[in-house]
Amino acid sequence: MSKFTEILKNKNFLFIWIGQIISQWGYRLGHVAVIAFVYERNPGSAMEMAKILSFTILPVFLIGPVAGVYVDRWDRRHTMFISDVMNALLVLTIPLYLMQFDSNIPFYIVIFLVFSIGRFFVPAKLAIIPDLVKEKDLLLANSLVNITGMIAAILGFGLGGILVEWWKAKSGFYLDAASFLVSAVFIFLIKPKKSVSFNPKDIAVESKRFVKDIGKSVIQELKDGISYIFKFKDMRFTTGILFLLWSALGSVYVVFIVFIQQTMQSATKDLGLLIMFLGAGLFLGTLIYGRLGQKIPYEKAILVCLSLSGLVLILFVLLISSFPSFYLACALVILLGMVISPITNVANTLVHEASTKEMRGKVFSSLEVVIHFAFLLFMFISSFLSERIGAVPVMVGVGIILTMFGFVSIIRMISLNK
Repeated sequence: MSKFTEILKNKNFLFIWIGQIISQWGYRLGHVAVIAFVYERNPGSAMEMAKILSFTILPVFLIGPVAGVYVDRWDRRHTMFISDVMNALLVLTIPLYLMQFDSNIPFYIVIFLVFSIGRFFVPAKLAIIPDLVKEKDLLLANSLVNITGMIAAILGFGLGGILVEWWKAKSGFYLDAASFLVSAVFIFLIKPKKSVSFNPKDIAVESKRFVKDIGKSVIQELKDGISYIFKFKDMRFTTGILFLLWSALGSVYVVFIVFIQQTMQSATKDLGLLIMFLGAGLFLGTLIYGRLGQKIPYEKAILVCLSLSGLVLILFVLLISSFPSFYLACALVILLGMVISPITNVANTLVHEASTKEMRGKVFSSLEVVIHFAFLLFMFISSFLSERIGAVPVMVGVGIILTMFGFVSIIRMISLNK
C-alpha cells in the first residue's frame, strides 16, 4: 500500500489516474443510459436494443485497428483532452436535442461517434503512462490503472443503473457528459515530460495517410493474422473456442438485458447491479484459477469451464424465470462469472504461446475482428428469435449448446489420449 501511496504523489500520474477512473465510470454510465433510452421508447424489444448497442461495439474493430497508429503521431495528452471534450459535447446533444426526434437514426450516429472517439482515448491513455512515471514504477503504475479502472467500470454499471433508474435516461446522459468534462479537466492538468507535436495544418495530409493505412497496412495485417491463425492447430482450437464463446455472449447479451428488465420489472437498477456482481465473479474466478488451475491442461480447463458456463446459464434462466429473486440472481451471476473468467485467460495464454513475438500484434488484431463479428452476428440472430419464441428458450438453448460442446469435446479428448 505504501508503494501505491508513493506513486500517487506523482501529480501527473495522479491526474491521469483520477481522469481514467472518471472516464471509465462515465462510459459505463453512458452504456446504462443507452439501455434506459431503449427501454423508455421500446420496452421489451430485443431487436431495438441490439440495433443501438451494435453501434457501441462496431468502433472496436472498425476504428480500433487504425487508432493506435495516429495516437503515436499526435500529442497523447491533447488526444485524450480533445476526445473527452468532443464526447462531452456529443453526449449533451442527446438530452438537449436528439431525444425530441421520433427517429433513432441521429442517436445511432452520435453513439457510434462517441465510442469511435473512445478508441483513440484508450491507446493514448496506455501510451502516455511511460512518459509520466519512472521506469522502475511502470509495472506498479499499470497495475494501479488496470485494477482501479476495472473497479470503476464495474461500479459504473452498478451505481449508474441505480441513478438512471431514479432520474431516467435523460439525466443519465447529462451525468455522462459531466464525467467527460471532469476527466478532461484532470487530463488538462497533466504536464508530460515528452510530447509529440502535431500541427493542425497537417490534417489533410494525415487524412490521406489514414486512408492509405486502412487500404494497405491494416487490411494486410489482418490478412496475415487470419492466415497465421488457421495455419497452426493450437491457434485454430483457440480461435474456435473464442468464436464459440463470443457467439454465446452475443446471443445472450441483449436477450439477458430484456429478460432481467421484464422479470425484475426494472429498467436499469437490477441490471446494473447484476452486471456489477458478474464483474465480481469474473475477478474471483481469475484469482481462483491463478492459484489452483495451473495443474489442469489448458484445453481441458477451457472445455470444462464451457460446460459449467452452459449449466450455470440454464440454471439461472430457469430459476429466475420461476422465482424472480434479486439475491438468487446475484449469487448465480457471481458463479457464472467465476466459471467464464478462466476461458479468456487461458485462451490469451494459448495465443501467447502459439504465436511468435513478431506475429502477436497481428494475431490479436485479427482475433478482435473475428470475435466481435461473432458477437454482432449472433446478437442480432438471438434478438430476432427472442421476439418470436421468447428470451427463455433462446438462453436455455445457448446453455445447452455450450454444455454439450464442452462435454462431447472432453469425452473425445479422453478417448484420443487412450
